[in-house]
Amino acid sequence: MYRRKKNRQITRHKKTKIDGIEFQSKLESHMYLLLKSEKIPNAYEGQKFTIIDGFDINFSSYEKTPKKKFLHDKGHKKILPITYTPDFVDTNIPPRYIIECKGNPNERFPMVWKLFKRYLKNNNITADLFVPRNQKDCLEVIKIIKEKYFN
Repeated sequence: MYRRKKNRQITRHKKTKIDGIEFQSKLESHMYLLLKSEKIPNAYEGQKFTIIDGFDINFSSYEKTPKKKFLHDKGHKKILPITYTPDFVDTNIPPRYIIECKGNPNERFPMVWKLFKRYLKNNNITADLFVPRNQKDCLEVIKIIKEKYFN
C-alpha cells in the first residue's frame, strides 16, 4: 500500500517564466505567447472574482480534520469567501472574453466553474468564456477572438 507524501504536486503542470511572469503551466505560457504575438490585450491573472462572499457562523460545527482525528468544534468563526482568478482576462471593463487554460482539470474545477458562470450571469457580465485543453485549442481560441473582436 502506497501513501501519498505531503505537499506533493497532484497535477503534472510545469511552471515557466516568460517576460518576468511566472505561469502555472506550459499551456498558460503558450497561450500568453499567442496572445502577445497577435497583440490581443489581456491581463494574466489580472482580475479576482469573489463568487461567494465570506460570512460568520455563530453556532457549533463539530468536524474531524487531518490534524485532529476526533470531532472538535470548528464553529463560531468567519468562513472565508470563495474566490476565482481566471488565467487571462480582457483588459476592457466589463471583459469581452475570459480564458481559463485547463490541461487536466482537478475535482474542484467543475464546481467552481459553474459557480463562476452563475456569478457572471447574476452580475450581467456577458464575457465569452474559453477553456482550452491543449495547444491546438489555444490556436482556435485566438482565431475566434480575432474574428469576433478585432476584424
